[in-house]
Amino acid sequence: MSPYQTLLSSFSDGVTIITLNRPEFYNAFNEQMKKELFEALKAAEKDSNVRCLVIGGAGKAFCSGQDLKEHSGSKRSLKESLEKNYNPMIRKIRSMEKPIIAMVNGVAAGAGLSLALACDIRYMSANAKLIEVFIRIGLVPDSGSHWFLPRLVGMAKAFEYAATGRDISAEEAERVGLVNKIFPTETLEVETMTLAKKLAQAPTKSIGLIKRTLNKSLNCSLDELLDYEAIIQQAASETEDHKEGVLAFLEKREAKFKGR
Repeated sequence: MSPYQTLLSSFSDGVTIITLNRPEFYNAFNEQMKKELFEALKAAEKDSNVRCLVIGGAGKAFCSGQDLKEHSGSKRSLKESLEKNYNPMIRKIRSMEKPIIAMVNGVAAGAGLSLALACDIRYMSANAKLIEVFIRIGLVPDSGSHWFLPRLVGMAKAFEYAATGRDISAEEAERVGLVNKIFPTETLEVETMTLAKKLAQAPTKSIGLIKRTLNKSLNCSLDELLDYEAIIQQAASETEDHKEGVLAFLEKREAKFKGR
């Protein structure tokens, strides 16, 4: 029995799949889902058996953002909501030193798009779409979209998507670099899991160090990064997987990495 009310979670071959499970509401975030997703992320981070994470959505949507009906008619602080719920979730995804794939099976809008952008890789259904929907209700993008968008597509496109709130097709999303690849809806899950299992069998300690270094590279000079790379490379050289990789190369066999 699932420990969650708004999520589905499964594990196999080193991969945990977290599925947002409010399909009747296009997987919009309510308070319960925000809490449960953060808890699921923390659990995946702590579990050494989990070497790759996939986030997807049940039904026709990936995630349509905040459930506006939940707090309809009541006054609440959006600042408090972001600081308490959304921001910790985004920080956890970016700081978790495991590969995280967003399987964008349907619309990803608002905070749902920010969630996808925070992941390391995005695979997308050819029928899905992305929307920085905030401007349609007189708000601004949040949950990290102002940070992710210009780094992925440049300042001009980031402004266009945020200021117009127009639909972004899968073809356009792939062309401008918002997603890595698009697939027919019927093969999206198979393709995503093929990649996830490949990553889970890789030297995931090194992947975590790559993720950490890429995060740092966005906010430091070349000289600073060169010094940091030397430190990180030393850490990678001391892992069991590095020793296994060298031994497998010398013995002319496939390496069997354990993520240690």
